[in-house]
Amino acid sequence: MLSWEELEAACQNCKKCALYETRSNIVFGVGSREAEVLFVGEGPGEQEDIKGEPFVGRAGQLLDNMLKIIDLSRTENIYIANIVKCRPPKNRDPLNSERDACLDWLRAQYLLLRPKIVVCLGRIAATALIGGDFKITRDHGKWFDKDGVKFMALYHPAALLRDPHRKPDTFVDLKELQRVIKEICTHTL
Repeated sequence: MLSWEELEAACQNCKKCALYETRSNIVFGVGSREAEVLFVGEGPGEQEDIKGEPFVGRAGQLLDNMLKIIDLSRTENIYIANIVKCRPPKNRDPLNSERDACLDWLRAQYLLLRPKIVVCLGRIAATALIGGDFKITRDHGKWFDKDGVKFMALYHPAALLRDPHRKPDTFVDLKELQRVIKEICTHTL
């Protein structure tokens, strides 16, 4: 198994799909490498591509505020990554071929981290990681068990910026996430 440093270095040189041709930076991930909670988005946007860090634009600011509500911090007690590590052109949804080419990077991060909880940010991450007939409007805030790891999906922060009426549901989901973190994580809160 590669170390974090070896994995990130290998990812920096990735050319498994055409997204490498237009990227400014690989957006590998950020946070505590001892975290018990992994947040996963779909892929980087323009600001993330520029800075090389996930969730740094307007949606990232909202995510930071959401995390603060439940005593989480991207620098202290969670890890944040994406399904794809390069920005899809014009922030379009990642193609299945791009997602499939990139999933090994996320799998390797997951194996190094060994989280107890995975939080999917939005429909695309939830569909890829939770699978089945997942529907974000129906299944957000619900728990799914996969090999002893708890998975939950929240509305993507960008979706909340577009539709603020979903924020009350997300607040309820965040409080449920906080409850389960306190229940099963030993050093997150």
